[in-house]
Amino acid sequence: MSLIRIRGGTIYDPANGIDGEVRDLWISGGKIVAAPSEPGARPDRDLDARGLCVMPGGIDMHCHIAGPKVNIARKMIPEDKRKAPKVYRTKLTRSGTLGSVPSTFATGYKYAAMGYTSAFDAAIPPLAAKHVHEEFLDTPMLDKGFFVLMGNNHFIMQELQAGNEELVRNYVAWLLRATKGYAAKLVNPGGVENWKSGKKKTSSLDENVEHFNVTPRQILTGVSKSVTELGLPHAVHVHCNNLGLPGNWSTTLETMQALEGHRGHLTHIQFHSYGGDPDNQQTFRSRVPELVEYINTHPNLSVDVGQVMFGNTTSMTGDGPLGYFLHKVTGNKWFSSDTEVESGCGIVPIVYKNKSLVHALQWAIGLEWYLLTDDPWRIGMSTDHPNGGSFLAYPQIIALLMDRERRKEILNQAPIGLRERCTLGDLTREYSLYEIAIITRAAPARMLGLTNKGHLGVGADADVTIYSPSADYQRMFELPRYVI
Repeated sequence: MSLIRIRGGTIYDPANGIDGEVRDLWISGGKIVAAPSEPGARPDRDLDARGLCVMPGGIDMHCHIAGPKVNIARKMIPEDKRKAPKVYRTKLTRSGTLGSVPSTFATGYKYAAMGYTSAFDAAIPPLAAKHVHEEFLDTPMLDKGFFVLMGNNHFIMQELQAGNEELVRNYVAWLLRATKGYAAKLVNPGGVENWKSGKKKTSSLDENVEHFNVTPRQILTGVSKSVTELGLPHAVHVHCNNLGLPGNWSTTLETMQALEGHRGHLTHIQFHSYGGDPDNQQTFRSRVPELVEYINTHPNLSVDVGQVMFGNTTSMTGDGPLGYFLHKVTGNKWFSSDTEVESGCGIVPIVYKNKSLVHALQWAIGLEWYLLTDDPWRIGMSTDHPNGGSFLAYPQIIALLMDRERRKEILNQAPIGLRERCTLGDLTREYSLYEIAIITRAAPARMLGLTNKGHLGVGADADVTIYSPSADYQRMFELPRYVI
């Protein structure tokens, strides 16, 4: 096997406590290895990284890059692709399309071109798993996995109602094994099934799911207990009830409290952190400080953000009632479907406008989460691609976190009333390169239980990104010098 040395790079490897130290890295057989013990040993390839920043490859722990709703969205919004830059075929790469929902090959190329080497699709119905694996084979340059939808599964609800906890645990294990999925995913547990049965929405964790005599709380605690007892590498991955509605922060807090005694990961938390009256959009405001206070004191919980970025994108979700809600709010075209009559789907094109108070608040609320959370090891960077924006916006988010003047500039152009409804204007924290390496690499790997990812220690996968330092952080993270 060939031996590669990355020589003299400035290494940021939080999992091993390395913060900007100049070191050599050695690679052999796709793994990080110890430096050769033989005096005078020479590598087969020597990569000069002096003056460059070296980090593990990025990990997107929550995105939508394959599966039924992604493919419907690709076909549903052709105008999105017509306006986007083209991805042309070369001697080494395939052609593809971009827009808010890129094609498979373009997805792999663009993630890798940004320094990301792993990505996890966050919501796959069991019946669609085989096709997802086929799509993954057509998504190059990334290590990939997916989470299996279980929150409105008829069998799980029936057995929870009957009190058959052991059968539920065995079924969760069987689903993951049969689909080759990575983790258990709950989307609006019980709420999707209720909506399909004709109820407008499920407002409470203790509201009965029709025909099953079980509550969202029972689904949440039952599946999280199964995940704990199975010793799965990743916690139960929860999309809370009442996403996107003013006042939903109280449901989110209840969900956090219901996970007491078990690990839980609350995904795209920005969309679940809203104060106000659900029947009055004018009361919309941030309630991030209250939720962060709970997260900061409960180490069993972790989050990813689901940052909103301004511009055109596509909302796609396993939360059928949310898709319908967005269709009614925006007036845009809408797609909804079932898979196995056990999971939902909603797809709606959406434009986040910087002159909209609601959209500007969503943008600010996401940043509040990054800046108020004490422990960066329990928060992961995400846009819930493509829901809050494209994964291609990650360099912009990094720049916002590292430069408070950049945040201030956008805040100064925000709609009147924004500052009174959130705390972002008072936050002066700036992330360091070390902290950026945590939330984009080391923390996602730890939260997912990936012991061979997100770090540069001996035995790790040799997923390495090398950046040219720049005061323009967006440019720095948009275009790495090398990705291995």
